Amino acid sequence: MSFNPPITDWHGKSVWLVGASSGIGEATAAALHAAGARVFVSARNTAALTRFVEAHLGAVAVPLDASDPVAVKTAAQTVLHAGPVDLVMYCAGYYKPVRADHFDLSEMLKHQQVNYLGLLYVLDAMLPHFLERHAGHISIVSSVAGYRGLPKSLAYGPTKAALINLAETLYIDLKASGIGVSVINPGFVKTPATAQNDFPMPGLVTTADAATEILAGWRKGSFEIHFPKRFTLWMKTLRILPYAAYFAIASRLVKRETDSTNNASLKP
Repeated sequence: MSFNPPITDWHGKSVWLVGASSGIGEATAAALHAAGARVFVSARNTAALTRFVEAHLGAVAVPLDASDPVAVKTAAQTVLHAGPVDLVMYCAGYYKPVRADHFDLSEMLKHQQVNYLGLLYVLDAMLPHFLERHAGHISIVSSVAGYRGLPKSLAYGPTKAALINLAETLYIDLKASGIGVSVINPGFVKTPATAQNDFPMPGLVTTADAATEILAGWRKGSFEIHFPKRFTLWMKTLRILPYAAYFAIASRLVKRETDSTNNASLKP
C-alpha cells in the first residue's frame, strides 16, 4: 500500500538533510546525490560537511546545531533561498546508554534536545513552505527503540517513541494537504553511536544498506521504513505483546546481560 506519493526520480529535486555529517544521514545524502538530487547537508561538524561537499559536486553544506532554534531557522532560510525543497530528512541523533540506577538528568535532556526538539525547530521553519506549496515530504529518523521500553534506553527510547507518535500525527494532519510524511525505524546500524554498545547487535547492517532501504521506502511511498526485516519484524512482535509477556522477556534479557557482564569481570 502506498501511503505517500512515490518518489521515483530524484533528478531536479532538492533535499535538506539535518544530521548528515556521519552515519545514516551521510550515507543517505551520498545515495541521493548519486541518484541526481541536489543535497543540502547540515550538522555541527563543519569539517565533515566540508569533506562531503568536496567529494560530492553540487552538494551544499549548511552548518548548524539542531538544538539551537535560531541556527535552524537561519539554516532553513539559506536552504530555501536556493529554491523549493522537495524533502527534508531529520536524522540528527544522540545516543548514550542510560539506566535508572545511574540516572543523569543532563543526559536525559540532551537526548530530548537533539532527538526531539531539533525536529520541532525544523518543522517550525519548513512546514509553512510545504503548506504554501501543497507539496513536499517530511522524513523522520526514529528507531525500533521507540517501539517499547528497552534496557539501557532510558534516555534514548522515549525520544524515539515521541518521534514515531509525532510522525503518525503529522501524517494524519498533512495528508489532505499533499505533503508526504515517513518515519524511518532502523534496527542496529553500524555507526559511531552503536559502536558504544557492549552487547551483541543482531541484524547489524551498514549505513550504505540503510540508505538503500530508505530510498526504496520513498520509492514505494511507504509511511514506515524499517530494516533489516529479520530483526525489525521480531521487534514489532514484542510491540504488540501484553505487558506480562513483554516484561518477562525484557527481564530475561537484563539478567542475561548482567550475567554476561559479571562473568567477563571474573576473567583474569
